[in-house]
Amino acid sequence: MQPMTIVADAQSGASPFGYPPRRVYSVVGVPPEIQAYALAKYSRSNQGMLESIQELSAQRAEQFLNTFYFQYGHRSIADLAHLVFGLEQISILAAMAVVDEPVWDGQERSTRYQPFRKTGWHLPTEVAGTSAESTFARTAEALFDGYKRLADALLEHLVDAVPRPQDMVESNYRRTLRARAFDVARSLLPLATHTSVGQIVSARVLERQIGRLLGSEYAEVRAIGADLKSACQEPPAAPLSEGEQPAAAPTLVRYAEASPFEDQTRQALSEATATLLRDLGEPDRSRQVELATPLTDPLREIAATLLYRHDANGHSFRQIQDLVGGLPQAQVEEVFDLSLRGRTRHDELLREHRAGYALAFDVLVDLGSFRDLHRHRRCVQVQQPLGWLHAFDRPEDVFSNGLGPHAALSALESNLGEMYVDSLLKAEHAAETVRTNSRAPHAAEYLLPLAYRTRCLFKMDWAEAAYIIEQRTQPQGHFSYRRVAWGMYMALRERFPKLAEPIRATDPEGPFDLLRR
Repeated sequence: MQPMTIVADAQSGASPFGYPPRRVYSVVGVPPEIQAYALAKYSRSNQGMLESIQELSAQRAEQFLNTFYFQYGHRSIADLAHLVFGLEQISILAAMAVVDEPVWDGQERSTRYQPFRKTGWHLPTEVAGTSAESTFARTAEALFDGYKRLADALLEHLVDAVPRPQDMVESNYRRTLRARAFDVARSLLPLATHTSVGQIVSARVLERQIGRLLGSEYAEVRAIGADLKSACQEPPAAPLSEGEQPAAAPTLVRYAEASPFEDQTRQALSEATATLLRDLGEPDRSRQVELATPLTDPLREIAATLLYRHDANGHSFRQIQDLVGGLPQAQVEEVFDLSLRGRTRHDELLREHRAGYALAFDVLVDLGSFRDLHRHRRCVQVQQPLGWLHAFDRPEDVFSNGLGPHAALSALESNLGEMYVDSLLKAEHAAETVRTNSRAPHAAEYLLPLAYRTRCLFKMDWAEAAYIIEQRTQPQGHFSYRRVAWGMYMALRERFPKLAEPIRATDPEGPFDLLRR
């Protein structure tokens, strides 16, 4: 076993009754599974953690975990083993799948501070070697070229429009304005764009994450799931000391596999949704943010959420709620039963089954800002299928909101707005070729630029709504998610004015400093 380091070992004086003194310490350098074993022993032994660690071996930890984790089903033990992973050169589409865990901690490459031209884009396995490959590659390269040209041009428009303060050095000035230019230019990046993710997760979250990724319809995401599992069973890439290093978590993720339950449920509910919503009419896209009216019947709320999740046409949650409210009880129960058919004792309930939250915001937002909002874990997020049907916001609005009116007008007069729209529409047209000529239609989604909108339902309590509104309306934030958060605030203020009173929200329509970060 690798050496153990004890940090900040503080002891109190001896008890007058002869009891052991209080002791508080941290431990560094212990393999995750041995650490989990030592912590779990608190419930089964009066032995201290250090003593447990010192007498342990990887073999004994494996025996313990095999008994209590797999045989007795004490899954909370896996919460005690935390692991650190780097996932590099994966697509943004895959990163969205990786981070889509309610209990997750990590960071991803920022679209604001790093140019993405150097790291390139991912060619999906479903496209490689098909007649669609050349179209895909040509389109991805065109989007990247447009991204770089737009970022460079917008920076110069900002430099002309925003004077440099005397107390601000030139390098910081240009770096800050470049970040504002990236805020707009990132809209042209496709979901195929390479990014990197670092995560710290418990073995329990990791086991669920691996199983979910292995069950994905995307070959890249399945491969990442397999790589994560392999990384757990191999020595760490960055050992803390010389000598033989144990694998990170060879036991706790041993049986992590894709479950057919979620895939079967997705297929069944997609068919049921298409049938039930067939006559619902056109999707309502008139509001960027809409606060749903709570359903008093949790069964109907779950049914509405299930249909919303699998609606490929992108109807609003209100439209689906209204439909579900008028369905016969037998049909509501049928939708609910479909969501549980095939569930084994190893399968957790679906995210759509989480009902009873007081606030549910239906949000229609560009993919770039959806990914920013996606980071908020203390809420239930139910995203509709990816697609092109919600289109994108007008360049006049995007440029004005992101650059300020003066720089935006200059940029639009330079025909950058036409270049922006032309790049997006060409990608959408090319996606149809990829959809029909690759091995799987969903491969076309890798060409989706971040400008295109997606619809997602955010269920939460009041405290989380207040946090998101205060955090995401701040002036230094991205202009798009600032408007989403403000929309949440306005919807809350209209329906529950008293609850909105203490929230410190900043109106994105007010003056803001482009040099503030």
